[in-house]
Amino acid sequence: MTTLAHPTIFVPGWLGTTLEDEYRLPHEAVWSTLTRDFERATLHPDNLQFESIEPARVVPGQVHELGYKELIEELRHGLSPSEDEPVPVYAFKYDWRQPLVAAEAQLARFVEEVIERTKLLRHYDAAGWGNTTEAKVNLVGHSLGGVLIAGYLEQSRGAHHVHKVATLAAPFQGAFEAVAQITTGTANLGSGTPSSREREAARVTPGLYHMLGSFDGGLIVDDGIGPRSLFDIAIWQGSVIDTLERFIRRHGLDRGDPAARARTLFTHMLQTAATHRARIDTLDLAAIGLSAAHWLCVVGVNAKTRIRLRVVRRGAGFDFDFRPEDRDNMWGDANPGIARLTGDGGVPLNGAVPKFLPLESLVCVTPDDFGYWEVQDRLFAAVAGFHSIMPNMDMLHRLIVAHFTDSGPRHDNIWGRPAPGVTAWTPPIPGLRRGETT
Repeated sequence: MTTLAHPTIFVPGWLGTTLEDEYRLPHEAVWSTLTRDFERATLHPDNLQFESIEPARVVPGQVHELGYKELIEELRHGLSPSEDEPVPVYAFKYDWRQPLVAAEAQLARFVEEVIERTKLLRHYDAAGWGNTTEAKVNLVGHSLGGVLIAGYLEQSRGAHHVHKVATLAAPFQGAFEAVAQITTGTANLGSGTPSSREREAARVTPGLYHMLGSFDGGLIVDDGIGPRSLFDIAIWQGSVIDTLERFIRRHGLDRGDPAARARTLFTHMLQTAATHRARIDTLDLAAIGLSAAHWLCVVGVNAKTRIRLRVVRRGAGFDFDFRPEDRDNMWGDANPGIARLTGDGGVPLNGAVPKFLPLESLVCVTPDDFGYWEVQDRLFAAVAGFHSIMPNMDMLHRLIVAHFTDSGPRHDNIWGRPAPGVTAWTPPIPGLRRGETT
């Protein structure tokens, strides 16, 4: 049995991959750290696989360095036994605008490619890694990347090739910031700057609908009357469909009534996301040869987060009522139900709990877990949000390495916390030290 760690694939989150227009020579950035070209990134209403402004060919460029380079480099260092025996850590780029099912198929092919490439490394070959029982990968996903990984495994596309999984701040049951992005053009999951162009682009971005909140108790409907799901078109305010109608009039082909087409398009995006969420909810780890011990699910807490969304009646329809008091942080409250009203600034704790893992296995971390020397990251988390900066946390790098190498805690330098109300904590790293809860 080889002692080498399995090669690792990192899957970034929403907006975590740059977009480039390959039609232009040289290629031009459409979406990057410095570029936000909403018009050229917006998809076509008649075919959401392509852009509204043609001719073009917008494709994934590279994984954002600012958010993820440190994590990838630390995993390469921490997993490798020596410089001459490197453990490969690959970044998987994908088009976050598209439905996740497309990226899941691409990830399946990428896993097979990484395995074949690793077989060509002499130290892996000498260790006998290439035989059928050893040839596996570890998967790490941040935010939407964790949801993508779950969908890939649920489809059983090469699930026998996966050894272990680590997910960070993944919205398995969604987040209400996605609603804010669609309706107002700003959210903690996005750029943070409201604009009509951003709002229009968001409303024709299928990938964003995968993050709609569906957890119990989060959606509060006026008088308890009306639709109870964000995947139901009836709950959405009419301005969303009006925007889609105007967009179709400007960019769509002449194929019938724009108003009817807008409703059809919106319904399609909602139903596609709802179907995917149902798939994730029914993921059976045992059926694919995994268990809770193979999955490190890290959840961010102790940051003010939109923990609920109110829906009020407006005439014959409904409207979203974004109230300041619905962004809250009750971490540390003596009542477990109240203490769970927290999150990482973007994803609430209740939205980060996957239905396919026991609550007892979750590992909670807080902004205070940034080390003494991580002053810049701590300050950046206060500005950009804990959700976005969590992958830079040094302690989490060590936590993932311990999980993937079965090394367990070393020198008491990793820790975590159980979810509120959990008495028999069973994290996938045996003996994991408990951090402070307040």
